[in-house]
Order: sequence, then structure tokens, then C-alpha cells
Amino acid sequence: MSLPEPPGAPPPRGHVLLAPDRFRGALDAVEVARRLAAGLRLARPDVPVVELPMSGGGDGTAGAAVAAGFRRVEVKVCGPAGRPVTAVLAFDGRCAVVEVGEAAGPRGLPDGPPRPLSATSLGVGQLIVHALRLGARRIVLAAGASAAPDGGAGLFQGLGGRLLDGLGRELPLGGAALRSLHALDLRGVPDLSGVDLTLVGDTGRPLLGRTGAVASVLGGGHAGRPAGPAGPAHGLGRAQARILEAGLRRWADLAESVTRRRARELPGAGAGGGVGFAALTLLGATVGAGPGTVLELFGFAERARGARLVVTGAETIDTGTLRGGAAASVARAAARAGVPAVAVVGRRGLTGERLRRARIQAVYALTDIDPALARTPNAAGPLLERLTVAVADEWLPPRGPHR
Repeated sequence: MSLPEPPGAPPPRGHVLLAPDRFRGALDAVEVARRLAAGLRLARPDVPVVELPMSGGGDGTAGAAVAAGFRRVEVKVCGPAGRPVTAVLAFDGRCAVVEVGEAAGPRGLPDGPPRPLSATSLGVGQLIVHALRLGARRIVLAAGASAAPDGGAGLFQGLGGRLLDGLGRELPLGGAALRSLHALDLRGVPDLSGVDLTLVGDTGRPLLGRTGAVASVLGGGHAGRPAGPAGPAHGLGRAQARILEAGLRRWADLAESVTRRRARELPGAGAGGGVGFAALTLLGATVGAGPGTVLELFGFAERARGARLVVTGAETIDTGTLRGGAAASVARAAARAGVPAVAVVGRRGLTGERLRRARIQAVYALTDIDPALARTPNAAGPLLERLTVAVADEWLPPRGPHR
């Protein structure tokens, strides 16, 4: 039986806790957990299963929070292209999970080429306002994929702030317009002094430069890795990147002058197209360890108590995963709870001692079943269900008489 436990409910004794991350490009964490549960129900129908999808703090965090027992709240906000989109936040009565990608992610772009010069994070600010109206005293801002390299200027506008040019006129949306920024009007921004705002996700980036906010949106890659020699992705040229960098520099100069907080070089300032900078500078946010914050938020320690096994997973487990990925963080937390942890992955990235140091007891890969089929995104779900047979055989021996 598969048991999605409500917050605070004691888990059944002897259960298996499923706490996987997403398989990027194939399945989100909720679907990975669902597939693993379905496979275990067939392999060991007598073993209770608790599903707790995880996240590193970026894309999929709001959905994972809902699966963990938070209430799903749908809000109409401005998307990155200036058109309305329906975004989801998660709320548990005190804490709200606001995900950048829900309001400003690539899924909110209309058909046709992206327009990064005018793309906006305004909807992220609108989500924060809605969370405050719900009564949130803690907000976790999950900075994943963004289509809006505007440095969080749109977030500021969504909160009620105004960006003015030299004649006192309000600037249009987007990062390019920031080159004409002359003044910030903070009078419409709500008071967040009593709200604990934590930034999680891709928190390795500064605001500016080859690993900054523009690179995160236009150049792809991961924090600490510059855009490739061909320049930004999507066929966009270096000229657009220079325009956006100039706008972000002007935005940073004024925002830091007004708040007297210098944040442009801080890790996390470039997260989510630069919403991290706005959160750190204008809203007084702190940077949290993404997986650690999510583990605490979802009550992992309580859910792992009394478990026979923890099953985590990700598309792959490599050196980056060990430095701060959700799967490695889950395995270490399971070890602290005295529960063995294994991982299911799309492909093997590490073996041997490095995995053991991360407290991962064993790895099961989709490529072990069918290397060719494992490269097909649509095959990931069925392969995960099949993979649970091997997990059950090695870690969940049948109790009682042999069948």
C-alpha cells in the first residue's frame, strides 16, 4: 500500500520511504516516487510505502511540497512574456513555497522565439504578495529555471515597487529597460520585516558575469560553468547579453545604493535570472542550503523514523550531486536516522568508495535493464517500476514462508 502521509502523522513501522529527486527531462520527483511505489506494491504488497518526493530547491519544489502535505494554491499571475499564466504555490498555514519557474519559467513563454530583453519576473513578486495575503510568516523562494534575466526587477515591480527613468516615468518590463533606470520607488512594497524569507535552488551564481544571471537564462549550464564559446543558447547573440548585463549593472548600482546592501557578488544573487539578487538586496532574504532546507521543510527525519529502507534517486549521481544534490542529502539524512539508503538513477555516474562516503549503500540504474531504452524519456517510468524488483529482492526479503 502507498501512503502519502499528512504532515505530523506518524509513519507506519517498517515502511519504505521513497524520497527521490526528479529525472531531468523525463519525470518530475512526484512521478518518480509514484512509479517506485507502484513497482514496490507489486513486488512487496505487504510492505507499507511512504512517498516523499524531494527537490534540491529549484524546479519542482512547489509540487514536491504539495505531495508532502502542503496545500496547492493556484494563482493567476503575469508570465515571463507579459501574458497571464496560472502558477502554483504551496502553503501549509504558516510557510509558503514560491517557485520561480512557476511564474517566470520557460513554460510560460508563448510559441515563437524567446524575447529575453523584455522578459519579466513580475509574476514571482505577485506570488509572494499572494503568499503574504494567505498569512505566510515564512517563505521559501525556490530559484530554478527562469526565462527572465531581469535581475529580479520584475519581482520588485510585482511586489508594488516602481522603477523610474530620469523623467519620473515608469520603465517597461524587462532587463533591457533597466539601462534607463534612474530611481526606485519602494513605497508600494509590503513590509517583510516579520517574514522569514529563504532563498534556495541554484545558489552558486553571482548576479553579473559569465556565470551570472544572464548566463543562467541564455547560456544554459550550471553555476560555475560559463556559457559555451558559441555564445548564449536559443540562437541569441552576444549583443543581447551585453544589453542585459548593462541593465543589470545599472539595477544593481541603484538597488544597492538605496538599501545599502551589496549583494551582486554573493552566491545566489544570479539564481532564477537574478531574482536572488532582488530577494537578498531588497527583501532581506537569507540563502539556505537547498536540499537541507527542503528536508527540514518536508519533515524528512520524522518520516524516516522506523523505516526499513530509504530509496532516493536522480537522473544521475555524480560529483555535483555529492556536493549538494538532493539524493546525497537524503542518503546522509537517512544515515543520521539509522536507516540504509539506496538510489535509483538513470545512469551511473559514480561507483565504489565515493558512493559509500555519501552513505549510499547501492545504486540501481535504468541502463542496467536496457541501455538503449533508458535513453528514451517515455521509457523512464516503466523502467523505474521494473527496477524496484531488484531493490526489493536485495533489501526487502519476504517475511514468513518462502513463496
